[in-house]
Formats: sequence, C-alpha cells, structure tokens
Amino acid sequence: MRAFVTGGSGFVGRHLIAALKARGDSVRALARSASAVAAVTEAGAEPFEGDLSDADRLKPGMEGCDTVFHAAAYVKGWGPREEFYEANVRGTERVLEASRAAGVKRLVHVSTEAVLVDGSPLVNVNETWPIPERPIGNYPSTKAEAEKRVLSVSSADFTTVAVRPRFIWGRGDTSLLPQIIDAVKAKRFAWFGGGRYLTSTCHVANCVEGMILAAEKGRGGEAYFLTDGEPVVFRDFITEVLKTQGVDPGTRTVPFALAATLATATDLLWSAFHLSSRPPLTRAELLLIGREVTVSDAKARQELGYQGRMSREEGLRELRADFKASAP
Repeated sequence: MRAFVTGGSGFVGRHLIAALKARGDSVRALARSASAVAAVTEAGAEPFEGDLSDADRLKPGMEGCDTVFHAAAYVKGWGPREEFYEANVRGTERVLEASRAAGVKRLVHVSTEAVLVDGSPLVNVNETWPIPERPIGNYPSTKAEAEKRVLSVSSADFTTVAVRPRFIWGRGDTSLLPQIIDAVKAKRFAWFGGGRYLTSTCHVANCVEGMILAAEKGRGGEAYFLTDGEPVVFRDFITEVLKTQGVDPGTRTVPFALAATLATATDLLWSAFHLSSRPPLTRAELLLIGREVTVSDAKARQELGYQGRMSREEGLRELRADFKASAP
C-alpha cells in the first residue's frame, strides 16, 4: 500500500502510521506544523507540509498514493460551529477533491458513533441506524455531514469507506484520558447516574486494524462500526483505566436528570452569549458518556474479517507498563 494520512500526528494517526510501516507499506503524512512534522517522522512517515485549507496544495502530497486515510478532525467539546464546519466538512471536501485529482483509488474516513446522537438511546445499534437530520452538538453534526459527503461520492474508480470506532483508548492517548485525569485531580469528576451502564470501546490498535481492513476490503459507500467486542460497564472500565495511571476516580455521583438539566442550560447559555470558554458539560458529552452507548461491529467482522485482536486486558497491561516506565 502507498498511503497518505491526514491527522498523522494525532493519537490514531501515529498508531496507523506505525502499523502501516510495520507491514512494509510506504506512508506520507500531512503535517501543518513543526511539531506535527516531528511526530509523523518519528512514527515512520514521510512528512508533507500543508493543511486541509487548500485542495490544490494537498494534491501533490497524494500523487503516487493508492490509499488515503482521513483521520484529521476538529475534536473539541465546544466552539463556534464555523470552526467545526471548516475543519470537519470543508476540510473533508478538500481531501476528497484532492484525492480524486491525484488518482487515489481508495479513501478511508475516520468517523464516529457520535454522528447518531439525537437524544435517543443508542443501544446495540448497527449501521442501518439512520443518521439524524441534525445530530446534537457541533462535533457530531459536522462529522455526520462529513461522513455523508464521503460515502456519497464512492464510485467504481474511487472507493470511499467510513469506520466508526467507539470510545478510542490506549497507550499514547493525548486527548480523552488526560482530560479525565485532569477532571479527577481538579475534583470536577463525577459518575452520571452511578456510571453502571454499558459502553462499547475500541482500543486504538483495534481501530487501526479496522482502518487497514476497510482500505483493503471495505465496500464502497459503506460505514463500519469498530469495537473491542462485548460491551463493558462504563464505571468498571474507566476505573480500571485510571488505576493504570495511579488515579482513583472516587465515588461522587450526579443524578442523570440533574446532569441533563445542567447540560441543556449550559448549551443554551453558551450559545446565547457566544462564550468561548469550555463549558462544564454539554448535551453531546452527556449523551455519549453519561448513559449506555453500545454498537455492533458484526458487519466489520463479517465483511472485513475484523477481529479486534487487542483485548482490553492487554491494553490495560500496556497502560500500566507505560506508567511504571515513566515514573521517576
């Protein structure tokens, strides 16, 4: 495979580059800053300096590549919708435009289960579950628009596929796990409704496994959920992950109804006054981590041969070993 990766300096991107290189594939990765150049180079890719703002600039980087992995996204809990739209929708459109102009044959888009968030319970959902007209939150809604654009342009000479990993975790996490640890240490962490509901998860190694299989075997115009297998109790899983880092989340609990009222009020207040600071809780965040969200990866297992080889136990052992190795 001759691959071009966007978002290569991020959590998923770095693991993807390393896995591709380990297979003997050649990898070029988009890098928009000196730190990104260093990160993708360390992971094993040839850096290509640029960003998602210019399709003409992207095209030379993709030339000679047969596959594009689009992992770049604007992932924040809050912010102006225009910023999310520019990065997640317009950025994806430019990646599609540049890919076709460069003669790329296949594109894998990293989507998310968040595209389905509309307030309805997400319990054992599969890919037939319809994307709502307007998912709740700027990130879910713009990721939904991006996924629709990706899948709608699939053709005989340009195959486009989307993967939807749920709750990505693992070693090298620079986003979710550090945020949870910071919240615990700042005494801002609490379990919603006790936290004893089920959740699907996807270790980053399993996410990468699914991405590569989607590039090789995915049906054009199709999306695939990726998970670690059977769901796990949210509270038990988060507690185990935090314990690997020497952190105790405690037992503080907030009733779900109270949290929902707070999240709704927060969304309204921050929107009305165009506040730029991070809100304490949004509806999208609550719906994604404050109650059951379980998805089925049966389609990926049947059509792609996806196995999810990294077990939760092994992933936890890796986190524990990394923490011990970094201790003074």
